[in-house]
Amino acid sequence: MAQLDKNEGQREETEVDEAVAGFVGHLGDEHRMLIVLKGQLYGGSWEPMIDDLKNRLAGKPYIFKLVNRINDDIERIEYLRAFETEHHLDLCSLVDLDHL
Repeated sequence: MAQLDKNEGQREETEVDEAVAGFVGHLGDEHRMLIVLKGQLYGGSWEPMIDDLKNRLAGKPYIFKLVNRINDDIERIEYLRAFETEHHLDLCSLVDLDHL
């Protein structure tokens, strides 16, 4: 019985790995850039980046100008953050920075 449980766990882990690889492989340049910026400029956290974008929209001081499409970037961040939360991972470690 323990062997079946171990095999089931391995199968589930393989399915998650494939889902993550598929997700990362289909990310567009805009999504990848946000992940890079998250890691390099915002200490690996989405919150300061979202705060930065919202401050820019509100005319408040902000740290970094990402793009002119701020609302689009906020939606992209929410999408990426939800995936990270669901899969308990950090996309910064999975995105190939050399292809940007």
